[in-house]
Amino acid sequence: MKKLIIINGPNINLLGKRETNIYGNVTFADFFETLKNTFPKHSIEHYQSNIEGELINKLQDVGYTYDGIILNAAAYTHTSVGIGDAVKAIETPVIEVHISNTFGREAFRHQSYISGNAKGVILGFGLKSYELAIRSFID
Repeated sequence: MKKLIIINGPNINLLGKRETNIYGNVTFADFFETLKNTFPKHSIEHYQSNIEGELINKLQDVGYTYDGIILNAAAYTHTSVGIGDAVKAIETPVIEVHISNTFGREAFRHQSYISGNAKGVILGFGLKSYELAIRSFID
């Protein structure tokens, strides 16, 4: 059994309400239940914060004891050297995930301070991006 955590950054708590043309109309809470049912043999947790420092604290808290981290730092991906440094500092492998194809959006979203320190990056497959990340840890 793998011990995994999904860490989501700002505004992911608004899924299902926010820009449904980009992010869809499913809440993350509903989707998370589907994920847990899809992977019942594994421990999958979820954490979300709109606050950069709280995301860094969580990465540090789990970064030495979990088997994998799926990180959607959302807008902080493109602005936070601190989150990128936290990913670099921990031992647990991190998969960077994005629901949308960030390269098909505004130019500032093409920069990631996380990618260079992540095990891999999955983007543009909607919420399925999270499932693909989980599969990368268990397959």
